[in-house]
Amino acid sequence: MSSQELLGPLITALGRLPGIGRRSAERMAIRLIREPDRLLRPLAGVLQEADQRACLCDLCGSVTARDVTPCRLCRDPGRDDTLLCVVEDPSDIAMIERSGGFRGRYHALMGKLSPMRGDGPLELRVESLLKRVAEGHVGEVVLALSTDVEGDSTAAFLAEKLHALGVGVSRLAFGLPAGSGIGYSDPVTLARAIKGRQEA
Repeated sequence: MSSQELLGPLITALGRLPGIGRRSAERMAIRLIREPDRLLRPLAGVLQEADQRACLCDLCGSVTARDVTPCRLCRDPGRDDTLLCVVEDPSDIAMIERSGGFRGRYHALMGKLSPMRGDGPLELRVESLLKRVAEGHVGEVVLALSTDVEGDSTAAFLAEKLHALGVGVSRLAFGLPAGSGIGYSDPVTLARAIKGRQEA
């Protein structure tokens, strides 16, 4: 059996991870095989443990323990039920929580609309979002989506659907990063910063 036949399934699996191309997956697979005690077996162990212990929250989509769903954020009585933040990925929830600037609820879409990848509304958690808004006490949905073409089109699609349900829809303010200057900004970011300016 050739090395390609032996490593093929591992390379394919690694290549499915975000940001990992075929060549990187091959290098990773070979490194894992070269260092089984230091890399391969510990990785296999933590992957198995993650499979047994972690899952995604049935309600918001964030990472939680298998025996704690809905997650602690969804069960927290101190959070604002009228405010729902929609993000692309569970990692975005963790990032917003670290900022400490949001006390509402969350909903992860698990991606964004992308005709090129074949990701339409049915591949995302759009229906569960609309159902959650229609059945709940949500007054405002904050769309915390990326500002690329796919993120903008996803936001426009969701805004139309959500407005039809009678809720307010907003997007995160976009502008210059803290500690940065105009000279380091790209034109799109600068234009959004000017448009989203606040009273001084």
